[in-house]
Parts: sequence; structure tokens; C-alpha cells
Amino acid sequence: MDEKESEVAEFIDETIRTLEEQEGEEKAFNAETLRAPVSVLDPRTPIVVEMQTSVLEAVALMQREHVGCVLVTRGEKLKGIFTERDVLTQVVGQGIDPAKTPVRRLMTPDPETLRPSDSIAYALNKMSLGDYRHIPLVDKVGKAVGIISVKDIVEYIVRFFPKSVMNLPTLPRQNYTQEREGP
Repeated sequence: MDEKESEVAEFIDETIRTLEEQEGEEKAFNAETLRAPVSVLDPRTPIVVEMQTSVLEAVALMQREHVGCVLVTRGEKLKGIFTERDVLTQVVGQGIDPAKTPVRRLMTPDPETLRPSDSIAYALNKMSLGDYRHIPLVDKVGKAVGIISVKDIVEYIVRFFPKSVMNLPTLPRQNYTQEREGP
């Protein structure tokens, strides 16, 4: 290897070391971080159903798409939100026939909404005060353009503490049987 190749190899090695060091550094998390618009959360495209869609169809769609809610619309206008919580509190054990019940009967009508430019802090405030896990994002005319969840915000915050959160040691064995919900 000649001198020029050696310099290039050394430069590449130094760049790789610097990138590896920066990768492990934690980013600054402060009030400014929460002033960022919810659009930085990379909101998902909402899963949308019409008002007459049956509860059974809505739940099947939620399962297939692996989401906790669907937005209910009339045309392109947001009219409500139907969530997994609605299924648990209004369908299960309530004598409701999900195949015959339209989602409009059980949805939360006129849900709280945000614009993509609204801050994460504002989203957290609405979620906390309203006990919401999902908030639809709408444009100026009320068309649903996205949805954010508490999980999206938690994942955003975790990005600021990758070492502290992602490199936690496994929990020591407990003296009780630990059961897990779900599959």
C-alpha cells in the first residue's frame, strides 16, 4: 500500500470510529424537542371506514392492518373514531351483534383532532386530558390525513436515549410466575 492509499485508509478508519461514537451518543432532549410538530413522528396513513361499516368489518380491518383504531368518515369528512377500547367497553359482553351493528353507533363522534403542524407537547396534553391513545390528524377542510398514537410519541422520545433505554440489562428472575397477555 502506498502513502496515498494509507492516508485514505486512515481517513476511512477515523471516519468510521467517529460515526460509531456519535451513534451511541444520546441526543439532547428538552422542551424544544416537544415543540416539534407531530409530523416528525411520521404519522401513519389512517385506516378509514364509512359510517355504515359493521363493527365486525371494522374489527377485522383493525386486526388485518395491526392498528388500534379506524377513522370513520362520511365521504372525506372525519366523523368519528372507533378504537379497540370501544370494542372492549361497548361490544364484548354487551349483547351487541357486531355483524349487524354499524360502527357509527359505537364510535366516538367528532373526535379531538390535530393538524400535522401542531406540537408534540400539544398532542401529549390532549392525550393526557382526554385519556386518548390515538388522535387523528386532519387538513384545513377536516379530511383525515394521518393518525398518531401514544406509542408513536414514546418511540420518538426513546430515540433521544438509545443507550439508556435499549441497552437495559435483562431483569433478574423473579420469585413468581410471570404471565403475559396476548399471543
